[in-house]
Amino acid sequence: MRPWLASAGAVAAGFLVTAAASIAADAVMHATGIFPSSPGAMSDPLFALASAYRALFTVAGGYATARLAPDRPMRHAWILAGIGLVAGLAGVVAYYVIGGAELGPAWYAISIPVEAIPCVWLGARLAPARRSAVA
Repeated sequence: MRPWLASAGAVAAGFLVTAAASIAADAVMHATGIFPSSPGAMSDPLFALASAYRALFTVAGGYATARLAPDRPMRHAWILAGIGLVAGLAGVVAYYVIGGAELGPAWYAISIPVEAIPCVWLGARLAPARRSAVA
């Protein structure tokens, strides 16, 4: 496998772990009635719950990226953290452009990009170093 392809795959895998787990948890929370159907109707404690599990999933994404990186796992994690930061900032912009309070509290929208860097970093730090094959 080409090194750039393995690197891109490691970063993509971390992003997919984070996104898929977040989407699945949201679906479960809505299906079980823990979260109401309208995000604006959620209370601050429910938004705090969502923020907490998203942070955990972001740690898992950083872990996956570092574990799958063909080399320099922390470099790959920083790339993932940058992507998460940019995506989170886009969400903050969308929050203010679309209508803000109708989508939930501002602190929740802001928490997503704020969590990106430390959570991905933590996940990468938790990942065991890959051992190279010794002949």
